Amino acid sequence: MAKVLLVDTNFSSGPIHDALLAMGHETHVVGRNPQDCLAKVSRHYWQMDYSDTRLLAELVDRERFDAIVPGCTDVSYASCVQVSQGRYRGLDTREAWHSIHDKAALRRLLAELGLPAPGRFTATSTESSDRLIVKPVDAFSGKGTTIVPNGDPTALSSAIKSAENASPTGAYLVEDFVEGQLTSHSAFIRHGRIAHDFFVREDGTANPFVVDTSHVLPDIEPTIATGVRSAVEQLAEHLGLVDGLVHSQFITKGPDFWLLEITRRCPGDLYSQLIELSTGFPYAGAYAMSFLGEALPAQDTPARFAHVVRHTVSLDTACDLAHVHFKRPLHLERWTPLALVGDRVEPSPASRVGVMFCRESDQASLAALYERFLARDVYEIRSA
Repeated sequence: MAKVLLVDTNFSSGPIHDALLAMGHETHVVGRNPQDCLAKVSRHYWQMDYSDTRLLAELVDRERFDAIVPGCTDVSYASCVQVSQGRYRGLDTREAWHSIHDKAALRRLLAELGLPAPGRFTATSTESSDRLIVKPVDAFSGKGTTIVPNGDPTALSSAIKSAENASPTGAYLVEDFVEGQLTSHSAFIRHGRIAHDFFVREDGTANPFVVDTSHVLPDIEPTIATGVRSAVEQLAEHLGLVDGLVHSQFITKGPDFWLLEITRRCPGDLYSQLIELSTGFPYAGAYAMSFLGEALPAQDTPARFAHVVRHTVSLDTACDLAHVHFKRPLHLERWTPLALVGDRVEPSPASRVGVMFCRESDQASLAALYERFLARDVYEIRSA
């Protein structure tokens, strides 16, 4: 049994916490909010802002943890890398982490390796065929991200200010806005090669820059699958990435794809449960194993597939929550509530009502339900 620190108390890290306990480890959690899910249920909770790496390092050294496991936030993984300094398993070097976490550094790396990514521009050089997108290099959940018409200097200047304000470092990117289908790729690598992977369709309905609806793809265009897998393995070899999860997002259009973001932490909003419910693969447990020095299984688990949609119930305008009115019957596989009656629910991504997993009997039925989610025609959120 190991003494493990999970650096996150958010509900999305709950499956990781459960997996660690199921493995028999003494599991501690750290986070600043005592009202967070894991802060309330864990037997070993440390109240602390883990972005303060000095305090986190003091806790790690004092308690002599055998392993530290990042949760489902970028800050969590960054803090673990800073504190580890090469002492703990499953964590990349600072240099490798920066190369994929910082969007500007990632774009430079992709260009160096000849991998597909949106075209980059400066504030004064924006030769693009249509529209531009401006985003912070180190923010998340669409914060500070704006699409602007090419050739509109006023809109571009405003978008840059928004990105600068949302960035902890004041740094931003100006890129070609590539239209297409957002897709994610979750790959578990072993010795620089992919051992298990999953492709997921992703969409945002309440906020175009925040994923709230998704499902595992039972198949994907073979040329795209091959290209994305090859890109991940190239990056792993070039950066010397340690064994574990490499999660990426990319845009597809026809046979082409463009890489957008790459992370090494577990995705949020119970993404791990979407994979587990759809395929039976123990995603949260596999994620935790790399930080414990345990090898991933050599072979895939027996194939099975369930038709499951994950949807985060959220709003594009604020309201005081009364109830959720459903417009059609649903096979609700799982529901995780995140708001109470009377709570003020702010627009996405500031707050969410809950996360649901809905099951259908076949792919055609799943596709029909998915379209209704995209049209926001499955439920209504009523205001108090």
